[in-house]
Amino acid sequence: MSVRNIDLEMLSVEVEREVQPVYRFIEERALKNHARVLQAFHRVRVSDFHLKETTGYGYGDRGREALENVYADVFRAEAALVRGQIVSGTHAIALCLFGVLRPGDELLSVQGEPYDTLGEVIGIRGRAYGSLKELGVTYKQVEPLIGGGIDYGAVGQALGDRTRMVMLQRSRGYNWGPSLGIAEMREIIRYIKKRKPDAVIFVDNCYGEFVEEEEPIEAGADLAAGSLIKNPGGGLAPTGGYVVGKADYVEMAAHRWSAPGIGAEVGPSAGYQRLLFQGLFLAPHAVAEALKGAVFAARLFERLGFDVLPRYDEPRKDIVQAIRLGTPERMIAFCRGLQKASPVDSHVRPEANAMPGYGDPVVMAAGTFVQGASLELSADGPIRPPYAVYLQGGLSKEYVRLALLSAAREVLKVL
Repeated sequence: MSVRNIDLEMLSVEVEREVQPVYRFIEERALKNHARVLQAFHRVRVSDFHLKETTGYGYGDRGREALENVYADVFRAEAALVRGQIVSGTHAIALCLFGVLRPGDELLSVQGEPYDTLGEVIGIRGRAYGSLKELGVTYKQVEPLIGGGIDYGAVGQALGDRTRMVMLQRSRGYNWGPSLGIAEMREIIRYIKKRKPDAVIFVDNCYGEFVEEEEPIEAGADLAAGSLIKNPGGGLAPTGGYVVGKADYVEMAAHRWSAPGIGAEVGPSAGYQRLLFQGLFLAPHAVAEALKGAVFAARLFERLGFDVLPRYDEPRKDIVQAIRLGTPERMIAFCRGLQKASPVDSHVRPEANAMPGYGDPVVMAAGTFVQGASLELSADGPIRPPYAVYLQGGLSKEYVRLALLSAAREVLKVL
């Protein structure tokens, strides 16, 4: 039987049976991460009154204080900044970059070019006002080895007197290569700190929270940031972002977030304060469901003859599943099929188009209850070789299975 005529329903049953041992491993890890979060809630003594909203300046906001203490505990950090007024992961990352770096400093990326939306923030693409480049911060990057590993020798040579911050990216972004796991992160951080003890190690933690049993601060990072509408929001957070790490560096980010001299002392908890707490509580389970969906996707499309990264039974370091479809037409077909199965905007027809912050046209499928909430279930990719889509999220493995069957049907139509 040709792939075009394959019985997808029967194949999905076979795949579901194949991946059960991997599901069990994911569930065991989720249990440990859930215990970690629950213990943090207990230590902070989260109470009903912490779930209430405040207004105006937000002075003396006990709920905000409790939420940030829980985040600091969960991520094993000295301090945390968790705010609904942080609108995206890119925004949270920018707070760290602009908060710590000063004119004359150098930012070093050791995994090649970072995620697309950071290009204009840094100033290596476009002409955005107020980029790091415009403010006198220089940038250097070390290309990864063939196959995606970090080139330690090149990193050692790149470290210099002006290197103030070294940036690590936990997820692969739009690169066909491995994501950075905690074990590898600990190793590269140790290597950098031995040669440049005063370098600030910053980690873009987007898509990586609760995938493993440790987080970047435990691996030696000084600062990490991410989005609440990805993993730590548990599918409930309607907006927001976080910064965790050493207290001085978190304070620097906070003064960039509001204003020098004000920092984290202001910022009211809006009407969704309960959702930020509850989303974090549910996050380990939601991430586990997303990981199961990614495992299913990897095996299904591997059985259909496509290259996938990682393979279904390989260790997971983030929630992203890359599927190399080979042509722009198949990428668009995949996203259209996924969109058709979405609970919101299922009638919308995705098209590749220019997007703010991206260097190439991008096709996206995201029929989510919260706009841009990757953890719910989305897929996207730039229209450039190797013509891969990057699937992330899925609040239930059952929903992911239904959506992937829809995507596969559309892809098979254009083979």
